Amino acid sequence: MAAGGHRRRPGGGTVPVPVPVPVPAAWQRPYLNVFKYFRVEEWKRSAREGDVAALTDARLKGTVYRIRGSVPASNYLQLPRTGTQSLGLAGRYLYLLFRPVPRKHFVVHLDVATEENQVVRISFSNLFKEFKATATWLQFPFVCGAAKGSACDRTARRDLAGAAPADARWTCLVLDLHSILSLYLNRRYSHLKSIKLCSNLLVKNLCTSDLVFDPGVTFSEARQTDLARHGVAPMPREMAFPVPKGENWHDLYDYIRFPAEGSKLPYDFIQKSCSDPAAGGQVSEDPVCQLPQPVTLTKAVRDRLSLIHQITSTKAMPRWCPVMTKNIPEVHLTAPAPPRAAPAAGQELEKNQRPRSVGDAGPSLAVGDGSIHVYAHQRSEQTIRAIHSGSEESVYGKGPGPGVPCGRRASARRRLLPDPILKLRTIIGFGGCSTKWALWTQDNAAVVYPCHAVIVTLQIQTGEQRFFIGHTDKVSALAFNGSSTLLASAQAGPLSLVRLWDFPTGSCLSVFKTHVRSLSSLSFSYSGAVLCGVGKDEHGKTMVVVWNAAQVTRGGEVAVLAKAHTDVDIQALKIAFFDDTRMVSCGRDNVRLWRVRSGALRSCPVRLGEYHSLEFTDLAFEEGHVAEREPEDRTLFVCSKSGHVLEVDYKNVCMRSVRRLLPARPRGCQRQEKAGSGAGPGIAINSISVSSTFCATGSEDGYLRLWPLDFSAVVLEAEHEAPVSSVCISPDSRKVLCTTAAGNLGYLDIQSRDYNTLMRSHEDSVLAFSVEGIWKQMATVSRDNTIRVWDLVSMQQLYDFTAADEMPCAVAFHPTQQILACGFDSGMVRTFSLAASDLLVEHKQHRTVITGLTFSPDGNFMFSSCLQGTLALYSSVAQKSHVLRVLGNVVARDAGNGPDALVVSGDSRLLAFVGPSKYVVTVMEACSLDELLRVDISILDLNSTALDSAVRVCYAPAPRGELLVSTSSRKILVLDAKTGRLVREVSPVHKLSCSSLALSKDGRYLLTAGDKVIKVWDYRMRFDINFQVYIGHSEPVCQVAFTPDQRHVLSVGDAIFLWDFLALPAEMSPPARARSSEAAPLPGAEGSSEKLKDASETPRQTVPLPLLSSPPCLDVSSVHQAGCQSIFSESDKEEEAGLPGSSRMMANGDKDASVPVVESVGNEELVVVRPKVRQESSRAAGESANEPRKETRSPKSQCSIRPDSYRHFTPRFKASVLPQSFSSPPAGSEVLKLKAVIGYNGNGRGNMVWNPDTGFFAYTCGCVIVVEDLHSGSQNHWLGHAEEISTLALSHNAQVLASASGKRNGDSHCQICLWNIQDGVCTANLFHHETQVQAMAFSRDDRFLVTLGDYSDQTIALWNTYTYELMSSTCILEPVHDVAFSPRSHRELACVGKGGVTFWLLEQQGVDVNLKQVHQAPAPDVLGPVELTSICYGADALLYSGTNSGQICVWDTETNCCFMTWEADEGEIGALVCRCDRLVSGSNTKRIRLWAVAAVQELRLKGPDASSSSVLLEHEITLDGTIVSVAFDDSLDMGIVGTTAGTLWYINWAESTSIRLISGHKNKVTEVCFSPDETHCVTCGEDGSVRIWSLGSMELVVQFQVLNQSCQCLAWKPRPVVAWGAESQHVVAGYSDGTMRVFSVSRTEMELKMHPHAVALTAIAYSTDGEMILSGGKDGLVAVSSPRTGMTIRVLADHKGSPITVLQCTRKQYRDFGVEGGELWLATSSDRRVSVWASDWLKDKCELLDWLSFPAPAGPEGLGSLPPSLAMFCPWEPGTLVYVGFGMQKEALFYNLRKKQVVEKISLPYFATSLSLSPAARFVAVGFDERLLRLLHCPAGAAQDYAGHDDTVHLCRFAPSGRRLLTASHSAVFVWELTGA
Repeated sequence: MAAGGHRRRPGGGTVPVPVPVPVPAAWQRPYLNVFKYFRVEEWKRSAREGDVAALTDARLKGTVYRIRGSVPASNYLQLPRTGTQSLGLAGRYLYLLFRPVPRKHFVVHLDVATEENQVVRISFSNLFKEFKATATWLQFPFVCGAAKGSACDRTARRDLAGAAPADARWTCLVLDLHSILSLYLNRRYSHLKSIKLCSNLLVKNLCTSDLVFDPGVTFSEARQTDLARHGVAPMPREMAFPVPKGENWHDLYDYIRFPAEGSKLPYDFIQKSCSDPAAGGQVSEDPVCQLPQPVTLTKAVRDRLSLIHQITSTKAMPRWCPVMTKNIPEVHLTAPAPPRAAPAAGQELEKNQRPRSVGDAGPSLAVGDGSIHVYAHQRSEQTIRAIHSGSEESVYGKGPGPGVPCGRRASARRRLLPDPILKLRTIIGFGGCSTKWALWTQDNAAVVYPCHAVIVTLQIQTGEQRFFIGHTDKVSALAFNGSSTLLASAQAGPLSLVRLWDFPTGSCLSVFKTHVRSLSSLSFSYSGAVLCGVGKDEHGKTMVVVWNAAQVTRGGEVAVLAKAHTDVDIQALKIAFFDDTRMVSCGRDNVRLWRVRSGALRSCPVRLGEYHSLEFTDLAFEEGHVAEREPEDRTLFVCSKSGHVLEVDYKNVCMRSVRRLLPARPRGCQRQEKAGSGAGPGIAINSISVSSTFCATGSEDGYLRLWPLDFSAVVLEAEHEAPVSSVCISPDSRKVLCTTAAGNLGYLDIQSRDYNTLMRSHEDSVLAFSVEGIWKQMATVSRDNTIRVWDLVSMQQLYDFTAADEMPCAVAFHPTQQILACGFDSGMVRTFSLAASDLLVEHKQHRTVITGLTFSPDGNFMFSSCLQGTLALYSSVAQKSHVLRVLGNVVARDAGNGPDALVVSGDSRLLAFVGPSKYVVTVMEACSLDELLRVDISILDLNSTALDSAVRVCYAPAPRGELLVSTSSRKILVLDAKTGRLVREVSPVHKLSCSSLALSKDGRYLLTAGDKVIKVWDYRMRFDINFQVYIGHSEPVCQVAFTPDQRHVLSVGDAIFLWDFLALPAEMSPPARARSSEAAPLPGAEGSSEKLKDASETPRQTVPLPLLSSPPCLDVSSVHQAGCQSIFSESDKEEEAGLPGSSRMMANGDKDASVPVVESVGNEELVVVRPKVRQESSRAAGESANEPRKETRSPKSQCSIRPDSYRHFTPRFKASVLPQSFSSPPAGSEVLKLKAVIGYNGNGRGNMVWNPDTGFFAYTCGCVIVVEDLHSGSQNHWLGHAEEISTLALSHNAQVLASASGKRNGDSHCQICLWNIQDGVCTANLFHHETQVQAMAFSRDDRFLVTLGDYSDQTIALWNTYTYELMSSTCILEPVHDVAFSPRSHRELACVGKGGVTFWLLEQQGVDVNLKQVHQAPAPDVLGPVELTSICYGADALLYSGTNSGQICVWDTETNCCFMTWEADEGEIGALVCRCDRLVSGSNTKRIRLWAVAAVQELRLKGPDASSSSVLLEHEITLDGTIVSVAFDDSLDMGIVGTTAGTLWYINWAESTSIRLISGHKNKVTEVCFSPDETHCVTCGEDGSVRIWSLGSMELVVQFQVLNQSCQCLAWKPRPVVAWGAESQHVVAGYSDGTMRVFSVSRTEMELKMHPHAVALTAIAYSTDGEMILSGGKDGLVAVSSPRTGMTIRVLADHKGSPITVLQCTRKQYRDFGVEGGELWLATSSDRRVSVWASDWLKDKCELLDWLSFPAPAGPEGLGSLPPSLAMFCPWEPGTLVYVGFGMQKEALFYNLRKKQVVEKISLPYFATSLSLSPAARFVAVGFDERLLRLLHCPAGAAQDYAGHDDTVHLCRFAPSGRRLLTASHSAVFVWELTGA
């Protein structure tokens, strides 16, 4: 036997034959110190490039080589010096002593030579993310180990491949080069050729040896335990790492052996094992850590490995033919593999074929099927199951993740049970590649036939099936040996495979490639020793191959005996049953005899004479044996398409006779005539089979005919509906098997003359099915234009409906009546009565392909949809259904058709589907089609570069109330069916998008279908391995579903598969273990680990909040303007001086240093506290307590540089100033009322508060506090600040809210407002800090409020919340970032800043309270110079603080010292929240993490020696920006988080979900607009987004995002004159690159992109009829474009050189103003010019009507920039326009186009920055740079001014009805209602 082969094991199976390992030269024994031998330090025999240096390492006490640099290819150390040289190191093991550089990547390349002189590169790096392999290169990811006990060490997993941790350790890496080449490439190792060490790493040495060195074993220990007998030796001293006395080697260093000892499983990464190696065969306490982790390979890698095995097979093995054992262990594969579940005919077969778990006892095996080796080994009960699925689908159980100790036992890895949960029962189908292959077994009891990729054995009496599964493509040919013990099957496809099966046991004996592209025929010799096949080679030439299969039953290989190419056509080829070396073939124009002799295959033709041009189709030998005749003296029968049957003398190679079979003639004429004597077409014979007494033919006319051997007359015949493909006489000659081109399989019983149909099948792919449970029937529709109804019990066909010119697309059973509905590609929907076999009614509501069809579960309604997006509702109570409602353009047109297009909830109340675009899922009320909810799928993943679209939908059972959506990005989203919020998701589910999904009725199991596999999931995700994978289909699975009784599963695609569902009933299922009750997220890629989403972004309806009491009653529209008068007041000195007319009075006079001032605001009293400090802790000695504080700022001036912390609030730069005057409307007469604010200020810090007990929720947007009811979405707005609010603080009893903002005009101090939560009234204004307030906190009893100034202010102030007095103020020498009160005592607080924590204590002396600094504790030295940036108190005496470098420190507040730190993030931690034993951290890496810190309290007793390994990371969610605000409930289960992206997220840790609560524009809003029907508004911004909002709920409906561009302007298409529908809702937007895009709101997609400008667009408008788009650019050009054609039809250059600011269109009378055209439009440019035009676009007319130019002074005074020039047509004065802009006066001008003059002027307080005129009433809204909005009532009404904006009001737009107004100030959008109009 050749080396490297296999030998037979006595008990069955195979064992590898030992392969000799190369022996190193003597000079390399017992080991070779590579660096020493090659004298690396001299650089003569080695090379270095880049930053390579020799250093002395103090710890190792020796020289090491440091290799560093950003580009590994440019910084390396190489041995030998040049690539032409070779090291020649033959040692089996390579020892590399190295240490990765912290936080860096490294690469190592090894070039090794094989015995075939093939050079293979082995590379490993922590840069690699996945294992890759080619024939000459292996790439392994390397997972760097961390210091023992560190957080990185506890969370070490294979998915942590990346930069080395900060505490990376010195490592001894042992590479078994022999095993690597043998295991991965099937190569034999010769020697190590070269080594290349690339940056970044430190290297001590390299060593090669044949011995296994254990660095943890000393020489004395080795001698005592006699380890040499075990092949283990201590590490040589010159290679060893130093170990201090009393220390353990494995506590200081890492030891990695790759591959692990004794492993035959491939690995996909190099990583330290959980258990340390031990000498003397010691066994770790944790067996799971010693088990190898099998490789998870993508399909591409599996294909490459498969190819490598074929290419690199040794010459002694010319044909790759792995031997298989009878017992096939359980594997989960999407690649070809043994069957997951294969029913057997008997118990023995069941035993042999039933998949077993890897833990089952059994011999090892290697499966070779042309795709991948799958190894299974006998293990103990602790063996981890290896499960493989497709590309990017690792179905391994999750490895120990955060919070799971590494020592977790394998037996605790819970998985979905039972396993297998599906067992294939029946396949309805026949053929696939061809319908000519069907064979009898030798016992005449069963037939064998292919069904696509599965081979089926069918018992003809019982109908029981068993299956041969392993092919990955359709089976193209079958062949039996004479005794039916060997079955050969060929697979179609470019690289055709042949499998040889042991038929009685069902095991695959051999798999080999044929090197034929399409194998069309197989023939086995009678003995089974020779196999012959015919196919086409890569050039399309016919190829005949003969294989020797004699040794395959004894574990041998299949070898090629001979092969030949031929130019003749071969339709059939058979080996002579009397001689294994002889064959005969026939085809077009030829009959040939073949023979194998001396390794060559030769042929000779039979002389056909005048019949040489016939098309021969099949042949058969004469049966029987006559003693006086030689075996080869046989007659060969050959049939043809023309009806000729040739009798060939095989021995003499000549024709004996020719007969022509003719169809029956009238008047009983004979069916046959002598050859050549008849006229007319003969019977086209497709197949012939001969027995000893008769002959059977199958013909194109559909007849099976039996003839005597002289063909004198027809003995028996059977007619079929389709041409007969093949006939086969049974071995006992009593039955004739027959197959038809229509996919039918049956047999004729000759004795009884009965015909029995065994199988009927669809001729093409099955598109959909429907199952009903009363009559237990199933209906299917197929591309073969048939509708078939099957009996679920017998699986026999009951009905067959054929539509000649139409293809059925969808089918549905009525739930209670025997009615079947079917939809066709013509748009027709028909209902049939199965009881009467009659057509009931035709519905013609659709005009194109039906994409969805379903009944409601109660049977009252039927729904249908088509490819044009039409949705129809029918009443189906009566037998004849009728239409109730039809909606257009509601279902997605581009989502495609499918069985799950329309789904109805279990209670028949809700209907869900994908639409109106593929990015949206819509939920409607089923009985009325009223829309209830829309969920935009495309915005759920902000990290995705492509828009995600919905594919299929499915309702969970009614109690769960969940809607499942499969998406194009291979996810399944679980949504709340009522609110649309994202509950959880799985990604990716399949290699391709999920084509079908279904839930069991009890909601326990989920079925998914994708590509060619089926997955069964545990819906509650309670296990480590939550799904199982099943193969068998050769085409994509179109639909999968449970049967109504939940006992079976049906899947359709290439055929119909019926599976037994083996799950236990709910009451019998085993109880879930710990954490099983949690609604864990669906598993995703890489070991089913949960995917923590970057964003989950659904339109919010409701968020579950744990309210213990009703939330406070909030007035939705009320605007509290407490303190508005003081916003625009004069300087502080005037306020304190008590000017005449002022209502202020001194509360305490001068006896107290603090000065509360009571101000009258309406009917309320407001306390204003001015900064006269009561007590100053930094006061000089002897200074009177009543004297004013001396402002000593010298220490602060040195620290005015912003610290390295994002925690400090920096207000956005504003050029605007507050107004000098303010015309506030009288109380009760306000015309405008603020209804809603869109946006959250992500620039704030801690500017969001939430109390879960009361439901109070508030956040800031600019200078407004928005109080929102999370249930209803209604808002209340508190206006008291004039500047941007920096932070908020909520009292513990949720009765007082504190807010802080910057200095107003004239103020010298920041403003702090205290609000009464119940009525939203500002009760006090506090002034003390000079710049910004950094943070605020209430004491535990809410008696005190501490406020912290920023890095420029550097003061900490204490306030009494009862009296509003400033109790104490202290200057701080260093900036402080955060402050917190102790939850245990109202007297203790702490703050963090640069380098440490400061502890404070409140000392009370009488009525005085002093803020005393108790202790200032520095940060641990191990952290270096850091900023402590965040703080929170934990349980008992614990305090947590975060740093700007990502660490979290734990402090003991009793000793005021830090006893523990751990690496919690990669960036600054700016938010911390602790509740009991859980901690939440948020950072500027956009991550929020949940930590389990239960063990920290116990570690506090250990002091500084406490280890951080007990801190476990439980969850992590990545959001869309830096974390700036955090609020959680008392259990930290859920909370709300704010980010710098301007988003507020609802976080639910239990469900691992993040749902967007509040969102808005992060950058400046550039345009706002109402929809014509006022149901929506649209905004655009500099971030390139166009966002559409629902005005009813103020929710974001859809967002269109253009990357790297700014959206400058937009317009909504006006309401058409004729009709208004969804298809008319379009928005056009102009961008900074000169393009404009037209978006369809109904379909949520971009319809058109035009590029009419070379510069940025600045204005855009629709014509009044919506048929033209006018756009203006920065260069002053105006373009007129058609949205229908996308062409620019006119360009106007009248304003060239000055940017266009306004474009507006209005209607006019056709000949009004003396010009033609029904449209009037104007263009305004920034040079104060307005042009007015009349146009008729249909006639291509555009005429200038007027040209206006408004004067202005020569140079603006006091203006940083010129205000814009704005003009609009006056709605209530036709022919009049209103202009505002920079001019001689601050005014609005009314210009009459008829009179050609200004007819009215309205004075304005400032130059306007925005303008809008109400279409309904005579209102003009004007915005100013002074943050003021003024509403004017024309002609001379009073002006009303409105505050609330914190910057220039640069946009204002009235709604078409005039009842609403939109205003914008930077990124904030305000929605106003006109109530007093």
